[in-house]
Amino acid sequence: MFVTLTNYTDYGLRALMLLAIEPDRVQSTSALATRLDVSRHHLAKILMDLVAGGYLLSSRGPTGGVRLAKPPGQIRIGDVVRYLERDQAMVECFRADGGQCNLLPACRLRQTLNRAKDAFIETLNGKSLADMSPVPANR
Repeated sequence: MFVTLTNYTDYGLRALMLLAIEPDRVQSTSALATRLDVSRHHLAKILMDLVAGGYLLSSRGPTGGVRLAKPPGQIRIGDVVRYLERDQAMVECFRADGGQCNLLPACRLRQTLNRAKDAFIETLNGKSLADMSPVPANR
């Protein structure tokens, strides 16, 4: 099965992985953007979304930035993916407005895809951010 995550989710996961290396250290958006080779503005949007989701804490000022809101071992990868992909429809009929599918309500593909999506998230939830960190993190 081929599953594609958005760049938004990819950068969000990679930022979390970098933060998991030193989970108590506040890191600037600029420093993280440089390490990830992504625009600071784009990453700031993603980081603020992760703050809103309860995955990061932020602080302002000259020594401000972001850090993990909880230990890496308590952040499940599937939950992060589900959160960051929440506005992305796998197929048209998954859109909030139901899309333009003319096979509904008789189509059985939707139910199968939903089960596959749930299994994908469940598999990812078998791993925590601590498991994905480039180096061992405090659990």
